[in-house]
Parts: sequence; structure tokens; C-alpha cells
Amino acid sequence: MPITRRTLMGSSLAALGLAQASAFAQAWPSRPINLVAPYGAGGSNDILTRLLGEALAARLGQTFTVENKAGAGTRIANEYVARAAPDGYTVLHAAAPIAIGEALYPKLPYDAHKSFEAVVSTAIAPLFLIVNASAPYKTVAEFIEYGKSNPKGFTFGSPGNGSAPHLTAELLMRASGTKGVVAQFRGDAPAYTDLLAGRLDATLTAISTAVPHVQAGKLRVLAVANEERTPLYPQAPTLRESGLPSVVGYGWYGLMVPAGTPAAIVQRLNAETNAVLADAEIRKKAEAVGLQPRGGTPAAFASFIQSETRKWAQVIKAANITAE
Repeated sequence: MPITRRTLMGSSLAALGLAQASAFAQAWPSRPINLVAPYGAGGSNDILTRLLGEALAARLGQTFTVENKAGAGTRIANEYVARAAPDGYTVLHAAAPIAIGEALYPKLPYDAHKSFEAVVSTAIAPLFLIVNASAPYKTVAEFIEYGKSNPKGFTFGSPGNGSAPHLTAELLMRASGTKGVVAQFRGDAPAYTDLLAGRLDATLTAISTAVPHVQAGKLRVLAVANEERTPLYPQAPTLRESGLPSVVGYGWYGLMVPAGTPAAIVQRLNAETNAVLADAEIRKKAEAVGLQPRGGTPAAFASFIQSETRKWAQVIKAANITAE
């Protein structure tokens, strides 16, 4: 193609645009950053959000203000950030429901993959298969056999419709050839009440919530639904090890920014967050609330969100799960 004045002007403008974007990113951050948490104060997402905010503020020299925008299964926070200016000053500490939402809510005002730039996976919240200590089953194999022999199948407890524990329980039943119901509670506490009373067969939950009851001899840990055993409770085998290779499910968190945020800002926020997540004290505090810190590249996190969307959409369709 012949080089013309128009071609040269176009190339010059493109170079100028890249230079301006690079300069803008190098100046970032020049003012406080709004770190949006999709849950209320006090939960694991909020705790990790504040840990990250404090550590990132120290590294970047700007305040990170945590704003809790709870409700609607994280959709309020997600929409708020999707509509924000793509300038690196509004950051979402996203949670697993962002990848599940489109299968439950077909008319969302944002797209989990097109409305955001994935920055970095921050942590997963491993789900442990917990049963009453007085139950007759002590292994996953015995638990599955019990479910198959019980005409009514299992009764699982879940902290909410469409939550990671709910969907993982559905996945477990389908993979094991058992049936049952997943009873929905408003959070973990009421589900634990029924599990301790023997009105539920099992629940899938964070180990930090279960440990006091396990240590008191009231509950038993059968397995964890991770890809691999977790340092949070290494004695628990995975469901994969226990003969259910397809049953992997957990809560997760990660940083996302509005689509169109300069790549240089995304890369810098990724690098700084990875450095924070590698800090031993941060990891210790995250693990204390049942979280397993992660990290990684923006591309890896974007790919993970895509895979989570496909996976859980299949479970939602198979189980005929609808939005409340």
C-alpha cells in the first residue's frame, strides 16, 4: 500500500494517542481511588477489600476508599462500576455471582465480559462438605451411598439462591447420581442451626465458619470442592480425590475496572496487587477468614471468569434454577 500524507497523519495521531494514554497511566493515581465491595461490612469480601485497600494505598501513595454497595446478589455494585468512568479511579472487588448472573437474570444492565476489564484474581473461598458429626457417614463414598439409599435423597443447606454453595451442591448431586433439595437460608448462620439440629444432611461452607463446631465434635468435614487440597484445612480430601472429578466449586473474588480503562493502568494495578497478595501478613489475615489468596495475570482472570460463566450456566439450566 503506498504511503500517503493521510497514512502518515493517521499513524502520527495513533502514536500521539498511545503516548497520551501512556502519560495518563504513568500519572495514575493522582487522586483517591474508590474500591467498591459488593457486600456489606464485616464479611470476607469486605475484610479482604480493606486489607487490599490499605496495602495498595501504601504502595501507590493514594488513598483507597472502600465503598460497600451491597444487595441484589452483587448486581448493584457491578452496575455502579460498569457505568463509572474508565479512568482507574473506580475499582470493583468482584465476587463469583458476577459470572453467574447472566444465566439467572437475562436482562442485566451490564455484561460480565464486555463491561469490565479483568485485573487480577485476589482469592478463592474454598467450600467444604460439612455434615453432622452424629451422621452415619464418615467419608464421601459413604455419604453418596446414603444419598442413593434414601428415597428422598439429600437435603443441603445453602446461604442463598444461585450462590456458590447452592450451585456446587447441585453439581455434586448430578455428578454422584443422587437427588435431593437445596434449602435456601438467609446466610450461613441459620443453615448451621438446622445442620447442628440434624434437620439437614450437609452444607458446603467456608472452613472458618465450621472449625469451632468441628473442634467441639458437633460437625465433621468430609471434603473440599477445590481442584487441589487447600492449606486452610489440608487434611480434607478433595471431592476429585473422592471419586467426583467434575465437582469443583468455590466462592471467589477479584479486581475489575470499567471497560476501556487504559491497559497500562490495568497492568500496574495487577502488578501492585500481586505484590500485596504475596505478602505473608496479608495471606495470614486472608486465611484467617477462610480465604485462599491467588493472584495472576489479567488474561488468566478473564479466562477464569469465562469458564465459570459457561460451567454454572450449564448447572443452572440442568437444575432448572431461576432467579428469586
